Amino acid sequence: MVDVGAKAETARVARAAGSIFMQPETLALIRDGSAKKGDVLGIARIAAIQASKRTGDLIPLCHPIALTRVAAEFTVDETQNAVHCEVTAECYGRTGVEMEALTAASVGLLTIYDMCKAVDRGMRIDGIRLLEKKGGKSGHWHAE
Repeated sequence: MVDVGAKAETARVARAAGSIFMQPETLALIRDGSAKKGDVLGIARIAAIQASKRTGDLIPLCHPIALTRVAAEFTVDETQNAVHCEVTAECYGRTGVEMEALTAASVGLLTIYDMCKAVDRGMRIDGIRLLEKKGGKSGHWHAE
């Protein structure tokens, strides 16, 4: 692991996003709350938050971080037959929370896949990326 002991503690924020594309019928099950396994978006939100808290266990050499806030938002997009996920992770510490936000978005989308795979194995997860990071020596970065 990289030594962050000498770094100053600052407020850190990262936003990450991704999408899952599916058949219109699958999206309707999610939108209407009629998926066989239950509330897909509610469970995906909890999975994303839990994953953010376990990032240090999942990614080798990633520092465990005491997160102060994680928000996972899911948007149903009927024009693209997709669900878009955006996660914001925050902490006050010596290292950033980009990996926590990216892990949360990935696991949230994987949870949607898991809950709907029985009706649509062709779902496609795409576009997982960092949107923004704030805090630390490198300051504020925003994706193009």
